[in-house]
Amino acid sequence: MQLHPGLGSASGKGCGRMTHPNTPVIPEELDGGSLEAAGVESSRPEFLDALDRRLLGAIQSGFPLESRPYALLGESLGLTEAETLARVRALRAKGIIRRMGANFQSSELGFYSTLCAAAVPEDRREAFIALVNQRPGVTHNYLRQHAYNIWFTLIAPSREEALAEIADMESASGLPVLNLPAEKLYKIKVDFDMEE
Repeated sequence: MQLHPGLGSASGKGCGRMTHPNTPVIPEELDGGSLEAAGVESSRPEFLDALDRRLLGAIQSGFPLESRPYALLGESLGLTEAETLARVRALRAKGIIRRMGANFQSSELGFYSTLCAAAVPEDRREAFIALVNQRPGVTHNYLRQHAYNIWFTLIAPSREEALAEIADMESASGLPVLNLPAEKLYKIKVDFDMEE
């Protein structure tokens, strides 16, 4: 289970990551709007309509790096900014979009990244997850059905700083953390053909 904001705790009721401060800002006049207010029917069938498919295709690898990205996306699809944002919200609410954010190849930026794992007793999970989530270098974290039940990725400016972060987490939690840096990088880009 990927631990997302607001999805619940390790017990299944909520334990997520904070949104990164560089997440695009939703204009105030659009934030909190309903589908109906944006002119999108909320009673659409559960399957994706053609516009949803085109929108998903456009945002997979071509999300505009602009101050008003939803306006640009909407323009390319014949939608208003409010309609585009309402559709994205509806797709997130249905669980079709689980995460929106940039992916960077940290090593190309001079950073060190590693996969980490810990075997955390159930009665200490909440505290350990909170400890992991407060680290700005943690980009993904997962709860797994395995002896090593908490997995996360850590990015730091250097190997030494990553090792210091891991040592600090071990000291704070009293639990060992496996450091599993990649020996060889296999980067597979996956874009789903949404027009089918």
